[in-house]
Amino acid sequence: MSDHRRQVPRTDTLLADPQLAAAGERLGRGLVKDAVQRVQQRIRDGEVAPPEAVPAVLASLPSTASSLRPVLNATGVLVHTNLGRSPWSPAAVEAVVAASGTTDVELDLATGRRGPRGEAAIAALLAAVPAAEAALVVNNCAAALALVATALGQGKELVLARGELVEIGDGFRIPDLLVTTGARLREVGTTNRVTLGDYRGALGPDTGAVLKVHPSNFVVRGFTRQVAVAELAAALAGTGTPLVADIGSGLLESHALLLEEPDAQSTLAAGADLVLASGDKLLGGPQAGLVLGRADLVQRLRRHPLYRALRVDKTTLAGLEATLRGPRPPVQQMLAADPAHLRARADRIAARLIAAGVDARAVDSQARVGGGGAPEHPLPSAAISLPAGFAAPLRHGAPPVVGHVDGDRTLLDLRSLPPEADDDLTAAVLAVAAR
Repeated sequence: MSDHRRQVPRTDTLLADPQLAAAGERLGRGLVKDAVQRVQQRIRDGEVAPPEAVPAVLASLPSTASSLRPVLNATGVLVHTNLGRSPWSPAAVEAVVAASGTTDVELDLATGRRGPRGEAAIAALLAAVPAAEAALVVNNCAAALALVATALGQGKELVLARGELVEIGDGFRIPDLLVTTGARLREVGTTNRVTLGDYRGALGPDTGAVLKVHPSNFVVRGFTRQVAVAELAAALAGTGTPLVADIGSGLLESHALLLEEPDAQSTLAAGADLVLASGDKLLGGPQAGLVLGRADLVQRLRRHPLYRALRVDKTTLAGLEATLRGPRPPVQQMLAADPAHLRARADRIAARLIAAGVDARAVDSQARVGGGGAPEHPLPSAAISLPAGFAAPLRHGAPPVVGHVDGDRTLLDLRSLPPEADDDLTAAVLAVAAR
């Protein structure tokens, strides 16, 4: 009997194959070569027949040169940090692709001279938040907070309620960030109660700014007291002390479903001098930190040397502008989803799965905003209920499907999944059931 190991195709022979050569042009020769070597080892191990080497290599190649894989989000968490937060609108995707080449990001084509960076994205932001005089974009909300603390608070005191010294996830703590900028924290009030008198008593010649941080992913109930932005703004009037509000989730205007979630327009209208927010949460765009408010303060941040290290690239500017000017992004469509339509989708999918012999049923469920937004506001939804053993195989599928296990069942929530993905979800479940 011949030794199959002697029949392993040579590496250069396989790489010269027209199909693999084309894959190398698209994905990179190194990535294809690695796949070839893995298949060669499988041939030595007897798992692949030598004539099947090229198809085996092609089957093992990723769709792109990136290791990131598209995932079906059936968790019921609309803004899921582990899954990249908000999905982008088709308009934003198209804008980013167009901006990935050579663009006029800092060139005035009319004059041939250098132009203002991100002018159109800033104009779109200001149109969306009329209460803002000026705006700035950096790479995330933490960067916006760091820039503000450095420019306004370095060597000075930032006055902040003790109950707002929050940790927002993965061990990231707001006070740790602030002190690294050289600012000194002046904590006021107690964990559950702070008064206007607490803030007034902390003001002095060393005060750089008063900072309000939205607690975001938790709520304190019971014997509590907070000072509203309007109250603080009135007390600070004439003192020259800026009031900065970090609202977190990126809601630019009030939303009927999220009335307790602060928004940029209302916060500025209430008297905040600057508002900081995220671009990749409830706004539904690319990762970005948004700074909106008084023109003189925004200009002060723009001219600070740290801004250069924190500014965003051309693709972020393009994606942000398209998100603001284009159709409703997916996260806003998810928020507006009709629970009755979600249940109808779940009934249809469950019926197809049951007809194929799968232990499936449609159930009512509760989705969440996620990303630190509206932690006490569940959203009525519908899900596909499957045996708990489906969870892991679905995550390892193509495409991966991420749901959540509730007791002895795997739930695939449909509010976080667009309707056009229903067929892919059904096919993924059927593929697992057929194993």
